[in-house]
Amino acid sequence: MTNEQREKGGSGGTAGVPTREEALELLKQYNKNESLIAHALSVEAVMRHFALRYGGDPEEWGIIGLVHDLDYELYPELHCVKTREILEEHGWPEKYIRAVMSHGWGICTDVEPESDLEKVLYAIDELTGLITAAALVRPSRSLADLTVKSVKKKWKDKRFAAGVDRNIIERGAGMLNIEISDLIAETIEGMRKVAGQIGLEQHGES
Repeated sequence: MTNEQREKGGSGGTAGVPTREEALELLKQYNKNESLIAHALSVEAVMRHFALRYGGDPEEWGIIGLVHDLDYELYPELHCVKTREILEEHGWPEKYIRAVMSHGWGICTDVEPESDLEKVLYAIDELTGLITAAALVRPSRSLADLTVKSVKKKWKDKRFAAGVDRNIIERGAGMLNIEISDLIAETIEGMRKVAGQIGLEQHGES
């Protein structure tokens, strides 16, 4: 990256703002695992969905969601820490970097979510994983007929998607002052917008 590009925040952004294309290119540079990329696209879609609810910028919220796990495939032991290094090297704004760091609060960073954007990212990151798992065990293997009731039933089964930390989701919902059922409903709605891209689109009965 040239000094001029760095001052402008990348090859295509202005005033330090990265474009969605740059974010996706960076994501794929550091991640080859299809599941991780699908997770990134899921979180991006849900962030864009919630941005409209909270009066935020869908592009900004989406881009942050897209790169939130940027370093996870290559540097799992340095999660979030390595992402800061990478984004700083590419001249990303501190606002974006801080938001990404905040999703690891209490796990791998001490950056507490403060803005609506950060609180939403913190709340829905784990939840998208639970919803994906719940959709995949349905006959349709899709989000089309997935209900809140079904997800909550899976929520109560601690053996199901055991890697999903329900406490983080509850803490995030509390930050947002939103009921778990509403959080689940909105997250499903956001994910449905990219169902085809994340392999959760209904293809009809076999």
